[in-house]
Amino acid sequence: MDNRIITVDSRDWTSSKPGLVPDLEAGRVLFFPGLRFELTPDEQKLLRPDVRDEKSRNISLRHDGVLAGAAVQGEEKERLAALIGRFRTQACALIDAIAPAYKPSLRLAPTSYRPMQVESRVQSWRADDRRLHIDAFPSRPNRGERILRVFTNLNPNGEPRIWRVGEAFEDIARRFVPRAKPYVAWQAKALKALHVTKSLRTEYDHLMLQLHDGMKGDLDYQRSSPQVEMPFPPGSTWVCYSDQTSHAVMSGQFMMEQTLHLPAQAQVEPAASPLAILERQLGRRLT
Repeated sequence: MDNRIITVDSRDWTSSKPGLVPDLEAGRVLFFPGLRFELTPDEQKLLRPDVRDEKSRNISLRHDGVLAGAAVQGEEKERLAALIGRFRTQACALIDAIAPAYKPSLRLAPTSYRPMQVESRVQSWRADDRRLHIDAFPSRPNRGERILRVFTNLNPNGEPRIWRVGEAFEDIARRFVPRAKPYVAWQAKALKALHVTKSLRTEYDHLMLQLHDGMKGDLDYQRSSPQVEMPFPPGSTWVCYSDQTSHAVMSGQFMMEQTLHLPAQAQVEPAASPLAILERQLGRRLT
């Protein structure tokens, strides 16, 4: 297995970072061990689990400034929104520094703060992110649009965010596409009509879900497939395409995350996208 994690020596969110796009678009993780997101003393007081509403998995700041999932009110809520908003600004600046060609085509998604301990989650096997997977979401078809994510570990107690990082997407597809159930167009239309999906699930979306579920459901694959364990220490930042990078989140608490979306054709090398890889393996276009 080739090196799936690329270490970058940079402590500046905004300075140009040339030469990283090929690794990013190949599904590798860009790891910035010294790229710290600084907190003020008042912001450090928000590093506690009870700032999150128990009914919500994470605290998220929408692009219109609305904060969701927070249990705090008043000045604490304002500080929390400002903290998450500042991370969004710095995360977007980092992506601009890595891949300036993306900027005209990027679409901003909500920014999240995750104060809960990963190990304490009780979830079904499909939702269990402690299993190796690539990101694909049943209710949100994306027709090949990329999922680009920036993560930062804020843990105040010295605890790393531990991931497992798996094999390349090409190898995942070769392993699991032959096992995939066939796409059924009428079922996709019915799911949309019943509002199970927010838009029509395409064959690409179907295949990505099949890969996601195939990986998570295969316990032998989880144990024995090529993989490395990576502890991301507090004060570090990492970036990857989570729809392409095989990953599992094993432990950790207090993390920031920014998601951005990019059309596959807006990549520097569109042929490196999961859409293009699946099309090559199938020998036909996916719609």
